[in-house]
Amino acid sequence: MQGEIDGLHWWQTRWFVLAAILASGLPLLWPAFPPLLDMPGHIGLYRIMAEAGQAPLAQHYAVHHALIGNLGVEGLVLALHPLLDVEPATHLIVGLIPPLTVAAMLWLAREAHGRIPATAPFALPLAFALPLQLGFVNFALAAALALAGLALWIRLGRTARPLVRIAIFLPIAGVVWLCHSFGWAMLGLFIFGAEWAIRRERGETRWRAALWAGLGCLPMAWPQLLATIGGVGLAGDTGDWFDLTAKAQWIASLLRERWKFYDVACVILLALLLWTAVRSRRLSFAPVLGVPAVLGLAAFLLLPRLYAGGAYVDMRILPGAIVLALLAIRVGPGEEALSRRLSLFGTGFFALRIVTSIVALALFAREQQAELPALALLPSGSAVLSLVDEPSTASWDNPRLGHIAGIAIARRRVFTNEQWAIAGQQLIVPLHPRATPLDRDPSQLVRRPDAPYRQTDFDQAITGFDRGTFDYVWTVGFPAGRAHAPDLMPIWSNARSALYRVAHPQKARLSSATSRR
Repeated sequence: MQGEIDGLHWWQTRWFVLAAILASGLPLLWPAFPPLLDMPGHIGLYRIMAEAGQAPLAQHYAVHHALIGNLGVEGLVLALHPLLDVEPATHLIVGLIPPLTVAAMLWLAREAHGRIPATAPFALPLAFALPLQLGFVNFALAAALALAGLALWIRLGRTARPLVRIAIFLPIAGVVWLCHSFGWAMLGLFIFGAEWAIRRERGETRWRAALWAGLGCLPMAWPQLLATIGGVGLAGDTGDWFDLTAKAQWIASLLRERWKFYDVACVILLALLLWTAVRSRRLSFAPVLGVPAVLGLAAFLLLPRLYAGGAYVDMRILPGAIVLALLAIRVGPGEEALSRRLSLFGTGFFALRIVTSIVALALFAREQQAELPALALLPSGSAVLSLVDEPSTASWDNPRLGHIAGIAIARRRVFTNEQWAIAGQQLIVPLHPRATPLDRDPSQLVRRPDAPYRQTDFDQAITGFDRGTFDYVWTVGFPAGRAHAPDLMPIWSNARSALYRVAHPQKARLSSATSRR
């Protein structure tokens, strides 16, 4: 048949796989650094870790080295640092996460079905799902490895003895946990579901299949057990359970980038495809992926928004569950025409999302770059209070400036209040206790008075910040003049933001006295 190579349809060939992987690398190729929400803060964090103990950052941040389940991209950037500086190393590694995710999806689809199903291209845009857009890059890397790990587990189930498979997955579990502990938990959940489905297809009872699937996954718990024994505790808050309104928002935001109507319409398209697969006799689901997809959706509903300081825990697992559900769809025998239509439609959908992602991320990058001229006025090693006008989570077009001050850390080695410092999740500690609570994330975020999770009031921060710590105030999204304080002198502004120098009378008098000597 024309369009087939060696019995394979065109969407099952190596050329299609290669093209899909390469295409997924295009949206993050052009921007100077990935324009993801948290990414500037991560870049600042990588600079702090790369220059731990070195001036001038050593006077601002302490780095306490430990093995924690949140070091995926950090470890890779630090490994590359002798060859590449922080920003190009970050650009390279984060830019490879979507291609790695797409490759893992297609490999998983092939292992589950024998060949890539016609509906697989519909899942590929989820390589750019909300967790990546928010800049959760360690989790996104771990999630890609979890999909690849599930593919390997299914393959080894056919080709290796159970003990060999467990032995292979002992180090894999450690690597995924080190990248991100939630990604490791997702890997275990998905493997449990797949193994249960495999055993059920062999004729085992539900409870026996669950028992042996659990025992097969149990050895992979060693990283978290070792961390617990080693005293690496998580000190953040846990809560916000069963917020169905928020969960509905996460579903609608699955492909959230820049244009709400378009992004939500794409999610509706995926929902219609899944509903059609449930209802149609011409389509069905492969249990080896369908069961872990159902477990993932159940976890999404049951998990809270916050767990041990980690934010949006429930949202993170949703894209992985939807990916498995889409990859589980198979077309019935004798439905060649339907397969061709679905593959063409799915590939077109993927191509459309890639093009719009390129445009959306380029626009976000332009908005971020417009703020960076302020950095030229910051002396190396100074301290900068950043206050960012942060839209509510319901606002679709977030300019992604919440952690823009992280670039000031990376390029000017300054202290600023946007860095995360949660015990057990980050390795850095700010060294300016007098600045508390304006010494760490999320004190830089200024939300509307009626917004949930609001912590920082702009006027109170301007009035009350520690003048002995901060030398500059950078108000992002607040034009010049919005900061009302007699000791703040505007030195830079654009149409949206402003930079102020803090006048230090005591420091000025000391400097004058020294010069007279």
